[in-house]
Amino acid sequence: MNAREWKVLFIDDDEAICRVMSIDLTDAGYVVFTAGDGESGIDLLKREPCQIVITDIRMPGIDGIEVVRRIKEDDPDVELIVVTGHGDMHLAVKALQLDASDFITKPIDPEALEIALKRAKERYMRKRELKEYTALLEEKWMDTAEKLAETYNFQKNLIESSIDGILACGRDGMVITFNKSLEQMLGYTKGEVLGAKPFDYFFAPGQAARIRQALYSDEYGRKHRLALYESTLAAKDGTHIPIQLAATVLFDDDEEIGLVAFVRDLRELRRLEQQFADQARLLHQDKMISLGKLAGSVAHEINNPLAGILNYIRLMIKILHKGDLTAEYLDKFKKYLALTEGETSRCSKIVSNLLAFSRKSQVEFSEFNLNELIQKCLELTQHKLNLQNIKVESRLDPSLPRVTADADQIQQCIINIIFNAMDAMPQGGTLTISSLRQPEKRGVEVRIRDTGCGIAREDMPRIFEPFYTTKKEGKGVGLGLSTVYGIVDRHKGTIGVESEVGKGATFTIRLPLGASS
Repeated sequence: MNAREWKVLFIDDDEAICRVMSIDLTDAGYVVFTAGDGESGIDLLKREPCQIVITDIRMPGIDGIEVVRRIKEDDPDVELIVVTGHGDMHLAVKALQLDASDFITKPIDPEALEIALKRAKERYMRKRELKEYTALLEEKWMDTAEKLAETYNFQKNLIESSIDGILACGRDGMVITFNKSLEQMLGYTKGEVLGAKPFDYFFAPGQAARIRQALYSDEYGRKHRLALYESTLAAKDGTHIPIQLAATVLFDDDEEIGLVAFVRDLRELRRLEQQFADQARLLHQDKMISLGKLAGSVAHEINNPLAGILNYIRLMIKILHKGDLTAEYLDKFKKYLALTEGETSRCSKIVSNLLAFSRKSQVEFSEFNLNELIQKCLELTQHKLNLQNIKVESRLDPSLPRVTADADQIQQCIINIIFNAMDAMPQGGTLTISSLRQPEKRGVEVRIRDTGCGIAREDMPRIFEPFYTTKKEGKGVGLGLSTVYGIVDRHKGTIGVESEVGKGATFTIRLPLGASS
């Protein structure tokens, strides 16, 4: 087949990705169709048959796994390549179990895509040739087991080049086809096998009987045919090899004359499954460690103010038990009450910070003026800045384009960083906030610089980690900057910091053009 005879269907709910992939694949010589979801992709495939389908795993409606399953049910010859994120490796493994030819990860690397397409085309051609060959065996060339052997010799190159193992037997059950892939998989040579070993010999105990039972039942679809059936082979060295098997009984008219099976080695797939299980276990361990950190931090941060509240309440109760309140006792009572209010407020702030960090709110995009939002943030914090004797300098780019983002969340980021800067300048200083356009990087930028104490070099790599804080005890649980990092990341942006001890710090928020007008 020449390049223009290859038709590719690309399914992804991201219109921009569909557009880019359509251009790239068309330039590579393919006839390309695109669909925005699984249902429309399956319907389009029925109208415009394609040899190769590339589908995203996670989509609205039916996901990529269901797309693979339904397409394979309708046409097992279609080759499918699934596109997955690094965290969805178990879904990629499941797609391979459903006979997808390959998977690639996002963002899509052109070289990886080219390799996956090459493999899919090779697999499609081999399957088509093998299908034609099997049809010939069934329809014309299977009068006797001898003719099957002669046909095998005629088609030797085709069978030997197959990626999958091919195992066939005549009506007497003895092996007459044993290709190179099976030699490599099981460790036997053709001389040891052909005409000398029965078909059932290469299966683990009990497996061959189960395969034959399945072949002669209607449980797995069509009678006398099996597809995507998992079994186990026994290698020469005694190793048991998990496989996926497709098999068919061969007939001449109504007479059964043999059996052919196509075998895929699942060891690499099992390795990937184990790798995913190990990753899942490590992720669970990390979650438990994080939970322990959270519990320890919360207990430590809240226990101190609660202890203070309890002591002040006990002191106030003692004062009330003394009877009539003198002026001196009344002053003490008011002082203890004010301290109790302060410690209660401190507990409330700790809980509020925890709720803000744990709340994964959806990003609600709207268009707004970023400079006006910065001015609003300064107005909200101006009183506290004045009390700390902090001078504010703003350098806002008047040509800044209107931004499309979640205004409330961006405001939260800016105010959090301003409060951090205020904590770094307890004796006063200068806060400089600027905005500028980045035409070369197709984005906008907000910089917040202070003249405070700065951040130590050893603390720099960890400042965005949850529960990590350089502040004194009672000043926070280390969730402010991690919350900022999460918000900026959900906007497809970045946040960076530059600092030197004693010379202040500069935080820079960058939003890509995709999040702006």
